Amino acid sequence: MREIDEMAVQAANDTDKLEEFVRGYEPFILKCASKTSKRFISKEDDEWSIALSAFYDAIISYDMDKGAFISFSELIIKRRLIDYFRSQGKYLAEVNVDYIEDMEDESDHLSDLKFEIEGISDRLNNYNFSFMDVSGQSPKAIKTKEACREIVRYIIENPLVLNQLKDTKTLQIKLLEKKLDLPRKTIERHRKYIIAAVEIIVGDYPYLKEYLRYIWED
Repeated sequence: MREIDEMAVQAANDTDKLEEFVRGYEPFILKCASKTSKRFISKEDDEWSIALSAFYDAIISYDMDKGAFISFSELIIKRRLIDYFRSQGKYLAEVNVDYIEDMEDESDHLSDLKFEIEGISDRLNNYNFSFMDVSGQSPKAIKTKEACREIVRYIIENPLVLNQLKDTKTLQIKLLEKKLDLPRKTIERHRKYIIAAVEIIVGDYPYLKEYLRYIWED
């Protein structure tokens, strides 16, 4: 009945069995990585390496009292990838509310995260865009991330600018361009992301704020 679970326990104590077991489950690892990332993942992606490492760790830390190994390892992979996305500031823009609902029973953290997403979604509706609209504007290049960080911090640290954003629901692109000496196109392209980041950091969204740690930490 628990053949796979027993194989996982044996693999943890035998190097040859460990490597054979992992090779046999590579498609499963890729599937978990793709599901969590919400895009196709190949062995060329960083997500593959992270998921593979998580699977190894799941084998080493597993015992049969933890339930089915497959479910246990999938949870470890998901959590490890979410931590990675958080560290990269990526997951904020890519997280999916339906996906969080599917995982609610796995973690109180994810349940709280879903609640915060619903809250910020209502907030962003006042700016005439949704939380999911932010996904296409998440900065990826290091230079662009630094520019967005500079803009968000400038807004938060200047009450007049912050209040005007909240009152008018409009980003002062000309002002930011002049004060920060940044390309107008960069500001315009990431307008929704910048607004969402400001609202999250100054609002009551502790879990979402963690995904923006690169902005508010020195």
